[in-house]
Amino acid sequence: MTEIKHYDCYINGEWIGKENRDVIEVVNPSTDEVFATVTACNDKDVQYALESSEKAQLTWQLTPAQTRANYLYAICDKLKVERDHFAKLLVLEQGKTYPEALGEVDDTIRYMQYSAEAGRRIEGSIFPSDIPNEQLTIHKVPYGVTVGLCAFNYPLALIGRKVGPALVTGNSMIIKPHELTPITASDFCRLVESVGVPKGIINMVATQNAQAASLLVESPITKLISLTGSTNAGRAMYRATANNITGLILELGGKAPLIVCDDADIDKAVEAAAKSRFTNCGQVCICSEMVMVDEKVADEFTDKLIKRVKEIKVGDPFDSATDMGPNVSKASMTRFDDMIKDNIAQGANLVMGGGRPEGKQFEKGNWFAPTILTNVKNDHATMQQEIFGPILPIMRVSGYEEALELTNAREEGLSAYLYTNNYRRFMHAIDNMQVGTIFINRPIVGYIQGYHSGHKTSGVGGEDGIYGIEGYLQKRTIYLDYSE
Repeated sequence: MTEIKHYDCYINGEWIGKENRDVIEVVNPSTDEVFATVTACNDKDVQYALESSEKAQLTWQLTPAQTRANYLYAICDKLKVERDHFAKLLVLEQGKTYPEALGEVDDTIRYMQYSAEAGRRIEGSIFPSDIPNEQLTIHKVPYGVTVGLCAFNYPLALIGRKVGPALVTGNSMIIKPHELTPITASDFCRLVESVGVPKGIINMVATQNAQAASLLVESPITKLISLTGSTNAGRAMYRATANNITGLILELGGKAPLIVCDDADIDKAVEAAAKSRFTNCGQVCICSEMVMVDEKVADEFTDKLIKRVKEIKVGDPFDSATDMGPNVSKASMTRFDDMIKDNIAQGANLVMGGGRPEGKQFEKGNWFAPTILTNVKNDHATMQQEIFGPILPIMRVSGYEEALELTNAREEGLSAYLYTNNYRRFMHAIDNMQVGTIFINRPIVGYIQGYHSGHKTSGVGGEDGIYGIEGYLQKRTIYLDYSE
């Protein structure tokens, strides 16, 4: 029997063990076997994290920004050395392929390096006064104690995405990883300790205790929360923080259409649909969740896409030939099955996939074959619900105008893909499509200097780039009278 390794939480520079506490069992999604445990913090642990974070932040905010940045650079240097180690952890706890995991470690480094570089670019403003001998300045100051609530699809990168801007702007941060993927968060804190980040500036609590989790977000000590999660989680966060009017950065659910117009480069659109849906087993918030293809090119597009998706190899995430690993969530498997059954009952055609792949290696674990549904209508289950998995419904539309109308009628607005060579069309989309990110004639990507944000129920605020850094800063206006 494989030894089950235990990982601690990290509060105020101390490792919080499992003595007199529950543990979270971490399951390998490829095998459905528990391979590690993590300390499950209780409400006393969370309160300790909050108080120590608050105390440490008061000194941290007075530390020069470049000194704060140097700690981030040091963590990045450690991650570069242990790139392979963290990639293997990600494969074990999350299920993504080894190349995807290496990419996630690299992204984590890039997020934190960008934030560190921003340490010298935090700017305020000086405005003219209305009277003599007076100066009007606007300073940018930290919130204080921030909380980073991370999703299970990118357990390490989301830490870098949140910790980097929080720390360089003078905040402290309490990391709460998803209960399915808490290991990399614990091991990340090992690097935090090794580079000498002051105690309390980065705390990490993992918990399945509802009371402890509520305390983390409802405490008046918490001044800003950055959440990556579902729209329902975002709504719950609004309710939980209403009493304290806590600051919120919410990156929530999406349902991105990939719109293929009649003048599109079909081969490029097919490749984008395959990459943008099945990357990370479809567990990317900005993945193309559905296709809206002009009926004039629908047959050509669909035939080519089916052929392309059949080339996707599902298997051992550590195998270099594998294109797609398992889904991280066992609960999602039942949801996928139900969604497909509902869609077929509604009249859709299942043209490939639709369940667990064949083979002994797929008997255990959260395996789901790349799936394509055709003859899908807008009111069908796979068009209305966020799938977050390797299922792609294809819907025929009369043209760009219908696709735009359907896209804008949705309650969420995270991202969309548009394939057209008509510049008037894509300029129209830039002006009128109600989403936070539009990918025009290109597959999924996310540059650190961009801005990742949702419109409508897909969130408030955002992350990455200069605007992401700004999200961790408040403004303080100073009227200075220096008259005699």
